[in-house]
Amino acid sequence: MNGSHSTDAFSARAAWRSPLRAAAVFAAVAAAPFPACADDTKPVPEARIIVIGEGSTSAAPDYARITSGVTTRAKTAKEASDADAKAMAAVLAALQAAGIEQKDIQTARFFIQPVYTSPGPNMEQKLAGFSVSNQVIVTIRQIDKVGDILDRLVTAGATDAGNVEFLHADLSKTLDRAREAAMADARRKAELYARAAGLPLGGVAWVTEDSSAPVFAPKVAMRAAMPASVPIAAGEDTLQVRITVGFEIGR
Repeated sequence: MNGSHSTDAFSARAAWRSPLRAAAVFAAVAAAPFPACADDTKPVPEARIIVIGEGSTSAAPDYARITSGVTTRAKTAKEASDADAKAMAAVLAALQAAGIEQKDIQTARFFIQPVYTSPGPNMEQKLAGFSVSNQVIVTIRQIDKVGDILDRLVTAGATDAGNVEFLHADLSKTLDRAREAAMADARRKAELYARAAGLPLGGVAWVTEDSSAPVFAPKVAMRAAMPASVPIAAGEDTLQVRITVGFEIGR
């Protein structure tokens, strides 16, 4: 009887200890150090000499673009439209007489809108008539004719001689000279820093171009009231390029 009781007591103690023993083993395994994963190791950044290079070039524009047109007013929309059409026909005839091809004349804006009188105290606006505006963009391939064409437009009755833009037919090719100068400037700076730091300069690792670098395109504003004999000078534009270059450290 006692033996049976002792055996049962031993079995009970063993059963009670077994979960504790299992838990202890699990805790020991969980706390054991595991080898670090490859993702935990951060690569050491490669050495670089990073500089900004700037370059510029000057070039005369190849062609010009102007905006010109006519604005008319009349009591009715039809009268204003007819008057505008007649005035615009004279402007287009002047352009054709100056040697401008039809493909280089493009309508930029045409609209009809009512015109109201300014209301007085306790008075409502009243319809006074209509305004019609018609404007065209003209491309001038022979840049030395800009002044002559503006004269012709004003003489023909253009009420708006618009803005004159001097442009470049192949802007990328012109900018390439500035890009080469910017790269030479970047290399000069990198060599200076490498020499000052006592480091050998390696090759170019990467290059980025700043797309916000300014490209100057002057505009000349003219109004019909200005003397038609005013000379227009195209001059030269300064085109700029800015780049960021990363150079390797040599070995």
